[in-house]
Amino acid sequence: MKTTSDTSARTWRVTAAPRRLPLVGHALLLGRRPLEFLTSLPALGDLVELRIGSKQAFLPCHPELVQKVLLNARVYDTGGPVKEKARPILGNGLITSDWADHRRQRRMVQPAFHPARIAAYAGVMHEECAAHAATWEAGKPVDISDAMQGLTARVTSRALFSTEMAPHSVAEIQRSLPVMVKGAYRRAVDPTGLLAKLPLAANREFDVALGRLHALIDGIVGDYRRTGEDRGDLLSALLAARDDEDGGQMSDQEVHDQVITLLLAGVETTASALTWAWHLLAAHPEAERRLHAEVDEVLAGRTPTYADVPKLAYTQRVFTETLRLYPPAWMYTRMTTEDTELGGHRLRAGTDILISPYVIHRMPGLFADPDDFDPDRWLPERAKDVTRGSYLPFGAGSRKCIGDVFGMTEATLALAALASRWRLRPVPGVAVRPRAQMSLTAGPLPMVPEPR
Repeated sequence: MKTTSDTSARTWRVTAAPRRLPLVGHALLLGRRPLEFLTSLPALGDLVELRIGSKQAFLPCHPELVQKVLLNARVYDTGGPVKEKARPILGNGLITSDWADHRRQRRMVQPAFHPARIAAYAGVMHEECAAHAATWEAGKPVDISDAMQGLTARVTSRALFSTEMAPHSVAEIQRSLPVMVKGAYRRAVDPTGLLAKLPLAANREFDVALGRLHALIDGIVGDYRRTGEDRGDLLSALLAARDDEDGGQMSDQEVHDQVITLLLAGVETTASALTWAWHLLAAHPEAERRLHAEVDEVLAGRTPTYADVPKLAYTQRVFTETLRLYPPAWMYTRMTTEDTELGGHRLRAGTDILISPYVIHRMPGLFADPDDFDPDRWLPERAKDVTRGSYLPFGAGSRKCIGDVFGMTEATLALAALASRWRLRPVPGVAVRPRAQMSLTAGPLPMVPEPR
């Protein structure tokens, strides 16, 4: 991966976004057409000023500026309106915690994602992918978005809570998590903060779903505490974790916050990306043919295991390219903790910074034909020319997604297992467009399985 040249003496283009409205600023544009609005801004400058309500925010549109933000977590801490509204929902977990807490949490959660643990979780992935592949019927349309949500919910739940988890608990997660995610996004993009206070049916549904998730997690954490056994899953690893610096362990509330954070990250994001992968493969027959050829050669009809992942190179490139075109974490926020400088522009403490992988991934100066689906751009000899900081599906720096290897492993196994048995054909007349919600979703996506 190539680095950018030394630009310490360069002149950065700093500008203000157009179409700012009184009182709300650019909040309506961000709420109604966020992808179209944000992707129009790099043409204006390297650092673009926006207003969310009356509050100032900046969008870095150059990978060097993005890297400066992401690699300095102390100065550019997690923050902004999205985090402040997410904290009452997710608690103080890896996504929402401030720099000092995050540093400690990261040390304690990291062992749960050790390669030896990933290999164990892959056994769950293998079983669930095999079971899921057997549920489809030839010629009967399947909502792929819903199917991938169900698959990743079962995988993540079992990886978190072991194979002994009661089926009704997995069903509760599948039922409540999408409601919680949808409601959390509605609140995050409301600049007034009034929407959550209205007596709406959607708010009541959200409160009930969130309450059920909290009660379920509390019950499971309490059960694990009482037995004290290591069940080989993520929750056991979290309960056993000790801080290398002070020897302390996480409280039940801290464990609870990590579990709900990992559920959100492990289910919603991977499901969204897998849905886009099936859509892209159906739209690109040659890429689909090459994927089928690889899984046929590597698997010869069996369900893939963890040992097969390194052999499924093209399958991995398909998913890597899917993450470039449709990164689930399409935008996240940081906030300056002190007065600083970015792109030659002075920023006061408390300034919001918006980072959009979707915007960066589609910039022509960073990727050739950026709107094209080209898995081979990730061949080693081509990937080395990708500018550092221009590919950010998992973020970067100390807040890089802790489950990146877990997610890539799960997606590779899911694509290979299902593609070895089925090809998916789009339903005619169904329009597919990205929906910028908590993650970048395709919405309902009916497709017809055809046996191979």
